[in-house]
Amino acid sequence: MQRPELPLQQLHAFVVLAEELHFGRAATRLGIAQPPLSQQIRRLEDKVGHALFSRGPGGITLTPAGRELLPAARHALNGLADGLAAARDVASGRTGRLRIGFAASLALTVLPGLLRTFRERFPAVDLDIQEMTTTPQLAALRERTIDIGLLREPPTDDAELGFATVLTEPFVAVLPSAHPLVAQRAVRIDQLADCPFVLLPRAVGPSLYDQITALCIAAGFTPRVAQHAVEWQTVCALVETGLGVSLAPQSIRRIRLKGVAFRRIEPNTTRTRVAVAWRKNDSNPLVPRLLSALDRDPSGS
Repeated sequence: MQRPELPLQQLHAFVVLAEELHFGRAATRLGIAQPPLSQQIRRLEDKVGHALFSRGPGGITLTPAGRELLPAARHALNGLADGLAAARDVASGRTGRLRIGFAASLALTVLPGLLRTFRERFPAVDLDIQEMTTTPQLAALRERTIDIGLLREPPTDDAELGFATVLTEPFVAVLPSAHPLVAQRAVRIDQLADCPFVLLPRAVGPSLYDQITALCIAAGFTPRVAQHAVEWQTVCALVETGLGVSLAPQSIRRIRLKGVAFRRIEPNTTRTRVAVAWRKNDSNPLVPRLLSALDRDPSGS
């Protein structure tokens, strides 16, 4: 069906006149003189092809055509008003949709508080939360399938993406609870030299993987990786079965498994960085809103 070309000004004039049934009062509400109002009504009647008002000595009344048009005209004007209000809310960041990628381990630290704070400030915003590791998050940001990333060990420099440190944390040793080293309060990294390791694949988080490997190399050995797992929850579960040991960010201690023990490592100077990432040229007003809701590490960049 061909869309009618009806100026909104004419529809507005029609609705006001239909409500007042008096040209003088309608013109006053519209803030115009009576002749321009009469012209607008005549032009609208020309487009409809029928009279919308009956004019007589007793005043004006709606014709059957006018009565039929009135609900549709009101609906069109109200729909436009709602659409304009919605557009202003989205443009101002009061409503809209924000897509957030996050590393699974951050559900133990940063994510709950961030979502709670953001929800309190912007309850009308729809949040789309997607669990993914660092490398897929960086790709999703560049492909514009997410708006914000929460990840570990971001690149040190990127022309397209911005990063800000949220927190830093040390590493801990992850051991089967029956392992002899559990008897110690702290574990020297070189004591793990003969142990098989369970680690995340390098492809899902290259910088974090290299950090863990560098800790071992500095202690005099290259870790012998017996098993890979994409999520830290799975790493801990495999450690529990005795497949190996691991080095993990300290927040992983919040994963509660009866057969797993966590111990401080020595030396304990290396820290892993958790960061928020975004596109530098993103025009979505919700992005700076979320960044403002983050408690960032004052020592971070």
